[in-house]
Amino acid sequence: MEPTRNDPIPHPAVRRLSLYLRQLESFKRKGRRTISSRQLGESLNFTDAQVRKDLAYFGQFGHPGVGYLVDDLIAQLKHILGTDKTWNVALIGAGNLGRALMAYNGFEAKGFHIVAVFDADSAKIGQRIGPFDPDKRTYLIQPISELKSTIDQMGVRLAMLAVPVDAAQEVADRIIEAGIRGILNFAPTSLNVPEEIALNAVDLAVQLEQLSFQVNFATVGAANG
Repeated sequence: MEPTRNDPIPHPAVRRLSLYLRQLESFKRKGRRTISSRQLGESLNFTDAQVRKDLAYFGQFGHPGVGYLVDDLIAQLKHILGTDKTWNVALIGAGNLGRALMAYNGFEAKGFHIVAVFDADSAKIGQRIGPFDPDKRTYLIQPISELKSTIDQMGVRLAMLAVPVDAAQEVADRIIEAGIRGILNFAPTSLNVPEEIALNAVDLAVQLEQLSFQVNFATVGAANG
């Protein structure tokens, strides 16, 4: 059984699926063939009830007296998350952050292939960026004007946005118009997008603020205790 678009699945439950998948892949590398909800939950500091509840949104995957078959559950989670296939991804922005994203090998391992890179800076357009290793991919920086034709040609539906704040909304509008249906936004600003567009934000400063709060709160609490 798979969820339909109208099923009320909480976003935190979907995010936890990625954590479960990563942990299951770790168990598989260690030779584990089966796992219980308690063991999976404890490895991530979740309760077994939380694990079972999250998975129940998407079907019944356990086996009585056995628990979960690691290989089977990995395959099921990949199918639910859509990572049992490859995705072509466009990267908008070839600055320092964009270059770091190009160099990250983890995307390829998960089936996300950066196939096109765009920038508005005429000094960067036409440059080929990549590692010194000749066996690894390099990226030709294209002008924004080629967005639509490239996205159509390459079948791109996902994009990563690594542009300055003042350009983020305009660029988001353009890539949506070009056919992008999912955006991972690294620009530290909120974007307004149509309801049917999937949008996730990665704000590194906010993450550090949350981290500093946790450390500060613990320090203040210890001092007051």
